[in-house]
Parts: sequence; C-alpha cells; structure tokens
Amino acid sequence: MRTYGFFVLKRFGQLLIVVFLGVSATFFITHLSPLDPVEQTMGRLTRQSGFSPEAQEAMRAALTELYGTDKPLLEQFYSFWSRLVRGDMGPSLLAFPTPALRLVKRALPWTVGLLTTTVLITWTVGNLLGGLAGYFQNSRLLKAFGVFAIGVQPIPYYIVAFIMLILFGFLWPVLPISGGAGMFVEPGWNIHYALSIVHHSILPASSIVVVGLGTWFLGMRALVSNVVTEDYVTYAEFGGVESRKIVGSYVIRNAMIPQLTALAMVLGGVFSGTIITEEVFSYPGVGTLLIDAVNAGDYTLVLAVTSISIATVATAIFVIDLLYPLLDPRVRVR
Repeated sequence: MRTYGFFVLKRFGQLLIVVFLGVSATFFITHLSPLDPVEQTMGRLTRQSGFSPEAQEAMRAALTELYGTDKPLLEQFYSFWSRLVRGDMGPSLLAFPTPALRLVKRALPWTVGLLTTTVLITWTVGNLLGGLAGYFQNSRLLKAFGVFAIGVQPIPYYIVAFIMLILFGFLWPVLPISGGAGMFVEPGWNIHYALSIVHHSILPASSIVVVGLGTWFLGMRALVSNVVTEDYVTYAEFGGVESRKIVGSYVIRNAMIPQLTALAMVLGGVFSGTIITEEVFSYPGVGTLLIDAVNAGDYTLVLAVTSISIATVATAIFVIDLLYPLLDPRVRVR
C-alpha cells in the first residue's frame, strides 16, 4: 500500500508538469499571434456604436491597462499564472465585463456530460461487441457489424455530424439540430428540462458514438482473436466450461486491460472531436465557446477554455492511470 502511495504521488507530479507545460504552451501561442485582442474589441465596439475619437482612445487605454498587453511577454506570463492560481483570469473581451472563467463554468457541464456519455457508450458497447466478435468468429451478425465498423471508423467526427445534420435535420426533420435544450422549457431540476436536454443531445452524441464504436470494436476484436488461442482458453473449452463464462471471465477480462490504456490515449482525440461536433450543432459547450473566442480574438477566453480543458483531460488520464495497477495484478507499481 505504501508503494502504491508513492506511485500516486509520482503520477500526480507528472500531472502537474503536463498541465503546466500544456497551459504555458497555449499562453505563448496565443500571445505570439499577430492579432491584438484590444484592437479586435475596439473594432467590434466602434462598429456597433458611434464613439467619439476621445472616447475611443480612453477605452483603448483602459483595455490595454486592464489586460496588460503593453507589458513584456514574460511579465504577462507571470501575471497570467498568478491570476490562474487565484481562479481569476480576468474579464472576457467577447462578453465584457463577464469573467472568462464564469463563461467556461457555464459551458463546461454541457461538454463534460456529452463527452462522458459518449465515451461510456462507445467504450462499453464497442468492447463488448468486439469481444463477442473475436470469440464467435462465425456469427453473421457480428461479421456484418465488423464491416460497418471498418467503413465508419476512418471517418472524422465532424463528417458524420454533417451527414446526420442533413439526414435528421433537413431530409427527415425529426430531431433538433441546434441548442442544448428547448427555448421555451424552464431550466431547472425537473423532468421536462432533463428530457429536453436528452432530446437535443441525440444528434451530437450519435455522431461521436458511431465513429467511436468502430474504433473500440475493431481493437477489441483483434485482441480477443489473440487471447482465444491461449492455452488457458483451450483448456477451459476442453474442460466443458460454458462459452458465456469463458468469454466473460477469461477472454474479455484479459483483453480489457490494453483497452483501458487505449482509453487514456484517445481521450484527447475524443475531446477535440467533441469541440467540432458542438460547433456543427451549435451545442452550448466549451467547443462552441472556444471557436467564438478564436473568431473574436479573445485570447483571455481562449486561455480559460484551453486551461480548463487541458486540466480536465489530464486529470481523467491520471485517474485511469491510477486504476491500471489495481485492475491488472501483473503490473508492478514503481
């Protein structure tokens, strides 16, 4: 147990390093961009309202002082981390003067809910069907699903999202194609609002699930095809053990360990796919918020979204990494 405690501390230290390097890289990339967020904001405000030249200069000076864009880059970097540690990244230029982190907190539950649901469905169902297909290799139904998985697995998430948008939004308009819930449904902890959220999430979730199922199905089928040739599986079959018990207790269970590692590796890819899918369906998550912030040149909001996203994905991988030695006794904790 003491060894596992050192293992947790070591992985936690690696988590902090990953988050620091990822957020720092995002900071320098955004601040080295030729776009000036203050000028972007001034251009947007002056187009919407008629300010006098004196008022424009006063506003430009106030925004420059507020965001510190006239200071050296390293000083801005230190100021950024000081505010981030305190949980204050400053107001968003896109929705001034709303704090950027408040906008992220509003959008984050939508993305986390969508990502959690799709990952659980694709990982569980894909591995289950892949395990059955690898063991029952003569099943016509599972062979047909394998052909389908091979066909959809290389397709990007956003392509599937566009196809579903056209099919179920225009050709056969039976599902909502934008928003997170109905416009006239009262938000709150009630059944009507929950059903509205589920109804609006069907298309975004389905576009991710369709591609994700193929990935996990093919990976698990290949792993099980190797496991079924092991001596302990052959011995169990000769011993008269039921096929259901062999599949569940011997085959899928042993093939599941590499898939857990793969889950940690693909979380970042699934998250990036979720961002594009959210924009396609105008889903009110961090993906839509990030694209709006980039288009507006609001790197305060961009940094808030990316910082929270990096920390969230890295933490999820950290948790999976901690579970690995507990699930597989063959792994030594060092």
